Amino acid sequence: MKTDLTDTTASKINKALVKGRRAIGTPAVGMVLTLVIVTDEENAYDALKAANDASREHPSRTLVVIKRVSRSPRDRTQSRLDAEVRVGADAGTGETVVLRLYGEVVDHAQSVVLPLLLPDAPVVVWWPVDAPLDPAGDPLGALAQRRVTDTYSSEQPVRELTARAETYTPGDTDLSWTRITPWRSMLAAALDQVTCEVDAVEVEGEEFNPSCELLAMWLADRLDVPVKRSLSSGPGLTAVRLHTDSGPIVLDRADGSLATLSIQGQPDRAVALKRRDTAELIAEELRRLDPDDTYASALRFGVERLNPSVPFPEPAPKGEPGSDAGESGSGDSVSAESAAAGASAEVAVKAPVEGPAKAPGQEAAPSASLKPVPSGLSGKAAK
Repeated sequence: MKTDLTDTTASKINKALVKGRRAIGTPAVGMVLTLVIVTDEENAYDALKAANDASREHPSRTLVVIKRVSRSPRDRTQSRLDAEVRVGADAGTGETVVLRLYGEVVDHAQSVVLPLLLPDAPVVVWWPVDAPLDPAGDPLGALAQRRVTDTYSSEQPVRELTARAETYTPGDTDLSWTRITPWRSMLAAALDQVTCEVDAVEVEGEEFNPSCELLAMWLADRLDVPVKRSLSSGPGLTAVRLHTDSGPIVLDRADGSLATLSIQGQPDRAVALKRRDTAELIAEELRRLDPDDTYASALRFGVERLNPSVPFPEPAPKGEPGSDAGESGSGDSVSAESAAAGASAEVAVKAPVEGPAKAPGQEAAPSASLKPVPSGLSGKAAK
């Protein structure tokens, strides 16, 4: 059921919601949160479709705030609020209100949204595009317990990470971070299978993809080892290589759906690491409304501390004598590799990204070594 309201008020919108629920025979409210989507007309359809799909897992009242730009100076002085109220099958398992703001009311969107929030329910604000540099300082962001942005949609994604670190407030999160949850879980599970010490890490992925930087910062922060960031043609993340004293551990995903996990001394295994759509990412973020301390620690590590010039040790070819740790002569090979990793750690000086300033509080970020790895990384992998 759809109801169009032109030049309306928040009170009339609430009445239309009650009337719509009664018309479809569900007067009770069974929603668990309010999801506020702040977007433009171009991206409103895709964002609303993703929110409706996620509402099957999290029934919510979805408020889509679209700030329209008036063409003439006279129109800019006239405030108007148009609304489209959807209930029933047209709104997934919750309720949807599309708000179009004109004129001066654009600068006071929080006053329109506040009366429409579900009482005694959490509030999540999501910016699919054009997120503010300080989400918690935004008037709409101040209403929420969780603030979801997506640095992948920005013009300079990597520099955007530095800005996010400077303005981070508990409750902030990023869909670029959500995209690497399966990678973090798989890497932690792989390191739980062997007893080893990690000497160096290489993260390979397409250029201008903030998920690659976030995964590299997470590994550098947790393992306290030099991390090399290398480029590929994508899609997205393509490989993570861990150089350990027990042999290399490689998680390689070349096609964007199926990955191969290789561990020294074990057969290669195929694992599902498909690229998830936006609805799955939003559904994952709505499962938890508490601050994500792991994301905060990785974000504050700093992009400028990743060094693409770090020499990554080349693994010994499989099947060669001495490549196994149990064979004679392997001690010299391991010690040589460890010495190379130690030398690379000394060479790994800061390589600042052009333009952004260093994130404050970076020195205070936890950087304690968690070696041996199995007991350190696995406990901090899942969100």
